[in-house]
Amino acid sequence: MTFARRGLFSLGFALLLWVFISPVAVSQPSPNRTDPKQPAPAQSIGVQPDPQQAYSLPPEKLAKAIALGRIRNILDIVGSLWGLAMLWLLLATRAAAGLDRWSERLSRRRWVRDLVFFAALLSILTLAGLPLDLYSHYVSRSYGISVQGLAGWFGDQAKALGLSALIGSPVMLLFSWIVRRWPRRYWLGAWVAAVPLMVLGTVVSPLLEPIFNQYEPLAQHNAALVAQLQKVVIRTGTNIPANRMFLMKASTKTNGLNAYVSGMGATRRIVVWDTTAGRIPSDEILFIFGHESGHAVLHHIAKGMTAGAIALFFVFWACAGFAGWLAHRFGHGWGLQSQLQRQDGAGPLATRAGFVVLLFAISAAGFLLEPVSNTVSRYIEHEADIYGQEAIHGLVPDPQKTAVAAFNALGEAWLEDPAPSPFIEFWEYNHPSAQTRANFAAHYDPWANGGQGRFFSK
Repeated sequence: MTFARRGLFSLGFALLLWVFISPVAVSQPSPNRTDPKQPAPAQSIGVQPDPQQAYSLPPEKLAKAIALGRIRNILDIVGSLWGLAMLWLLLATRAAAGLDRWSERLSRRRWVRDLVFFAALLSILTLAGLPLDLYSHYVSRSYGISVQGLAGWFGDQAKALGLSALIGSPVMLLFSWIVRRWPRRYWLGAWVAAVPLMVLGTVVSPLLEPIFNQYEPLAQHNAALVAQLQKVVIRTGTNIPANRMFLMKASTKTNGLNAYVSGMGATRRIVVWDTTAGRIPSDEILFIFGHESGHAVLHHIAKGMTAGAIALFFVFWACAGFAGWLAHRFGHGWGLQSQLQRQDGAGPLATRAGFVVLLFAISAAGFLLEPVSNTVSRYIEHEADIYGQEAIHGLVPDPQKTAVAAFNALGEAWLEDPAPSPFIEFWEYNHPSAQTRANFAAHYDPWANGGQGRFFSK
């Protein structure tokens, strides 16, 4: 996860838990993964693409995909563990307790002290991940995926940090108040507050996107494509008029390809990257749009939120117990011992430093439950793939070839390994691999011999 996305992801305690919800609102190509046990890149040169596989890369790009996948795997794992380590270090070194005492001297108003503390905490956590994110950006540029210069990249990081402090601090303030107000059942109050915040996050996400990227009406640049996309809108029954179709100027930052649907209700819109509109045929863009339409028509966002809300109920309950145990087991060493006998009975978790313990517990749960979230997400993405291929039936000459070509274009643009490790795919992929998706698309023809599709009868 890039620094900018990590900054948005940490907008608050509740939004951080979005990891448990399938990310279908903004469906982006999954980054390539690879098996660390596969041969080194130098040994892969000269290997010919497998003609029996629907997705393959030429030898030179195959070598790059394997090498890049290995780096991405390491960065993903190290990044997750580093985030947990930073929270632990803040507690173990008593830095969190020291930051608590420092904020206590700033104002007579508690809410001011809390806001300053949480803003400082979020800044520390995001800045701590900056070296890894900078290296990830360097790697992306080295492999020809990113084209963004350092000045622009650092500008995005500054924007993300500002949003993290501006929005995340009040959200954390809310949850901190809940912990103090209901010390014995705060996890239930936090769950009640988290669910509407997640819905709100989906609704307002399109309003935040222009902070990082430039958007223009798609009709202004490619009226013919808009007309073709409207055919898919009519066929699928999605309510996305032409004035909510946008072109994103992605070419100033990346060579990658993407198109997605974001928002909910009045904020729902389709976004096509200018790299996509300029490099792959319109038929393939129609398939990608059909896939995204599937998320809306099949109510994936609502289903994901419902499943996530149910999961969060148990996660909050378990994390409250785990955080309480941590505070009592290590509270003295972390400088929390003086808070154990608070007169209001709230305990050390109700303090600002104690709130870091809760963040650690939630972050640990998010890391351990990532495979569960990704398994659900892969199922949803596969269902949307089926819907997208059926949605363009009759609109393009050959839906099978169109879908396969789209997956090949996406996989090659992002240098996704054609043969990722099953374990890496299970743990880290929130989409099926490009190979899995392309192979399925190549053989999916429900209309053969007079049959009908799963979602469309003709």
